[in-house]
Amino acid sequence: MPIYALGAQVPEIDAAAYVHPDAVIIGSVRIGPQSSVWPGAVLRGDDGEIRIGARTSVQDGSVLHTTPDDPTVVGDECVIGHIVHLEACTVHDRAMIANGAIVLHRVVVGTGAVVGANAVVLSDTDVPPGALAVGAPAVVKPGRARMEDILRGVETYVARAARFAADLRRIE
Repeated sequence: MPIYALGAQVPEIDAAAYVHPDAVIIGSVRIGPQSSVWPGAVLRGDDGEIRIGARTSVQDGSVLHTTPDDPTVVGDECVIGHIVHLEACTVHDRAMIANGAIVLHRVVVGTGAVVGANAVVLSDTDVPPGALAVGAPAVVKPGRARMEDILRGVETYVARAARFAADLRRIE
């Protein structure tokens, strides 16, 4: 699997995390226990740090990057859907960023919040705990997120990572 140090910036991946062989991890990236990074995902910590908590999934085709001034931080038990772009933002515990969403500089996504599919959350936006952000540009709707959807996604991907770690094999 392509995991790269960039000078003194060396990824730290917990032994209990699962990183698919076709994911790319570069530089200052920390991945917590039971988290998973899926095919085609790129976590490039060249300008700053990327931190992924425990039991969080970063799904297929997602791109996480930083700026020199702002890290990208994703908490525990988060679901980062397919083809998501996170750039120098903070996603608190038990939040979901749905497929195709873009979350930009200095955005804060609160605990239990959901960014809907294909939403574009512009820089400096606050998505409060439990809120739903939808649209492009995103409109924040307080109290509309469903925690059961987030937790279902967390459990699904923790189990999926265990299955892939045990059973995935490349066939030429």
